[in-house]
Amino acid sequence: MFVQGPVPGFRLFLVILASAALIVADARFDKLSPVRSTIATGLAPVYWLGNAPYEFSDWFSGLFVSKEDLQQENEDLRARLLILERRALKYAALASENNELRRLMNSSEVLDDRVIVGEVVGVSPDPFSHEVIINKGLSDGVSPGQAILDAHGLMGQVVQASQITSRVLLVSDSSHAVPVEAVRNGLRAVLLGTGDPDALELVHVPDTADIREGDLLVSSGLGGRFPRGYPVAEVSRIIKEPGEPFISIQATPKAELNQSRLVLAVFPPEPVEPEETAGQATESGEDG
Repeated sequence: MFVQGPVPGFRLFLVILASAALIVADARFDKLSPVRSTIATGLAPVYWLGNAPYEFSDWFSGLFVSKEDLQQENEDLRARLLILERRALKYAALASENNELRRLMNSSEVLDDRVIVGEVVGVSPDPFSHEVIINKGLSDGVSPGQAILDAHGLMGQVVQASQITSRVLLVSDSSHAVPVEAVRNGLRAVLLGTGDPDALELVHVPDTADIREGDLLVSSGLGGRFPRGYPVAEVSRIIKEPGEPFISIQATPKAELNQSRLVLAVFPPEPVEPEETAGQATESGEDG
């Protein structure tokens, strides 16, 4: 377009016009999502190569582990397995009781959500954008808007998915918001990212609200974007300014945003078919 010619100004105008048309088509009509998905699929080998040094170093260090270290690690894992099995027995009883109560209340929700395990294979180089790349995509059932967790809490949500990778926006990003509630008293609010991976901000909380340092904030499920009940953050600091209607609340993310390599992609519960719901209502009426 910029080769010397008789009308370089006209060619520059065409470039500006085409750029504006692409920006409008993407921002207003979301027409370039398939293009971005295709490009992301083509870049998957680049993500794999970027993660290869870590995988190689992990494999290489494993060659020089002593027998005593392996035995100690095995014993630690066995002890942890016993603890988790004990908890699983307790949770199984609670899950059975919970599901029974939900059936009695004609509720369609389930206690456990379906998940798949993924691995972080890339990090956004933009210091103002908190994003990571995971090795699960459309071929694994992952879709934009899906919640992503690590072993400690909510990490963020998928904003773009290709066939074999997905881009995840972390809860610490300044454009991210999560509806949450306090476990202690059910107080609802919105948790915003601040651009700091170690700090979040709870907004629109009145100065009369019952909120304390150390309160655990979990996802409330409002809006349908995030599943309910997953840990998000813990209140770390409360600042009350005289005369202000709202208080300033800072919270620390529960997820290890800069450290976790293994993540969970949470699938929303499948909707109940109308025929099934109608059948349950009919059976309930006959029993009554």
